[in-house]
Amino acid sequence: MAAARRLKRVAASQPGFLTLKPSSEPADLVGSRRKRVNKNKKKNWNKFSDIADVEEFLEDVRHQERTTGGLLSEKSDDTLFFVDLGQSEKPEQKEEPDEGKKRKGKASRPLRIDLILQHDSHIPPPKDVLAYQQPNAKKLRRIAQKAEQLAARGVVPRRQKRLLNRRPIDRTVNKAVTEANNNPDRGYYNLWGQESKDSADPWYLQQTGKKLVKRPEKLNEKPSVLPAVEVIAPGGSYNPDFFSHQVLLQEAHNVEVKKKKQEDRLEKQLAVNKEDRATEETALREVVEGLIEEEDDEVGAPNSKEDDEAAVAAIAVTEKKTERQRKKEKAEKIKEQQRLSSRRQNAQQQQLFQLRSIKTSIKQQEQKTKKKQVQRKAQQEAQKAQPRRLGKLKFQTPDLDIQLSDELAGSLRQLKPEGSILKDRFKSLQKRNLIEPRERAKFKRRLKLKYVEKRAFKEIT
Repeated sequence: MAAARRLKRVAASQPGFLTLKPSSEPADLVGSRRKRVNKNKKKNWNKFSDIADVEEFLEDVRHQERTTGGLLSEKSDDTLFFVDLGQSEKPEQKEEPDEGKKRKGKASRPLRIDLILQHDSHIPPPKDVLAYQQPNAKKLRRIAQKAEQLAARGVVPRRQKRLLNRRPIDRTVNKAVTEANNNPDRGYYNLWGQESKDSADPWYLQQTGKKLVKRPEKLNEKPSVLPAVEVIAPGGSYNPDFFSHQVLLQEAHNVEVKKKKQEDRLEKQLAVNKEDRATEETALREVVEGLIEEEDDEVGAPNSKEDDEAAVAAIAVTEKKTERQRKKEKAEKIKEQQRLSSRRQNAQQQQLFQLRSIKTSIKQQEQKTKKKQVQRKAQQEAQKAQPRRLGKLKFQTPDLDIQLSDELAGSLRQLKPEGSILKDRFKSLQKRNLIEPRERAKFKRRLKLKYVEKRAFKEIT
């Protein structure tokens, strides 16, 4: 059978082979089997389906829509046909054009190139969706609905209420025209006179910058009550009295003694105790520690027994309680709460008989608080005269500029100057809390100095 089919295919492929049916071609008879396609699958629909007639129909529909604006089958006869009655025997006489109007004719016709470029499709342009869109339309719609609901209930929004409460602006008042500076008839302005009181809205003046912001009262307070220039004690004069000079010396002595005590305290705290120093015996003990085994088995045995007993007791405690035990615990808990509540009530009843003592204790407490308030106020007043901590450094009181008894000069001509006016002013600013205490910046050289002998110096040496 297979050989017979092969012979038929070879014979049909010959150029002189004649078929029985005139419509069939030899090439169609080469394959004895027709290709079978599964039409149930969607991927084979377009591949093995003849849709040429459908495409021709759709193209015809599109052509009719472009040329006539719709399908011809749906149009009425009046739009498609007209009755030809022929040319009238007496053509209507054309009215003569007026002199002012242009003559209609060949010049008024559009050009051929303009007709070609015109849009010949009868299909309307697509609707621009973006032209009808509004940003945040959903949000704005929700806000409008909420405003309508509030208006229906008679609630006025806060923004509208503020607008209603604002002072109305008088539009009828004309603005003052500024006069020229070289006008001799203009009014005289007193620079040192009192400021004119503005009658406009203060909020408007503040927003436009015509009215200054109110200065806080805290800024009017001085940071310190100390004077800018402190007068030195009478003992610091070039020719002081003996007793006043001794008082100043005693003050300087107390300052030095205080510094010495602080230094001694630091040395004492940092000093090394001789008993804490390592000796040969302690060093040997540290080296040998852990090498000698101690007999701790006998000592550890009773501890282990006690630990086992405690573990057994803990396990017994964690066992599940019975219903009887739970009821008993609940009854004891209720009984304890009742006892505490009755005790609290008895204590409140006893307080009725202690009103006098309570009043006296309240008075004593009020007196204590008043006393503390006075002390705190006095402390605050005292702190105003002290320098505050404005930075990371603490204010260091400068040394007193004082001369000893044998250094005193009898006249101003022989007086030796001490101290610096610049340093004194700088320390005064720090003491009055105007600037923070500072230190001189330490200069650290990044590169080492390199000494080079010049040629001229080498020739001499």
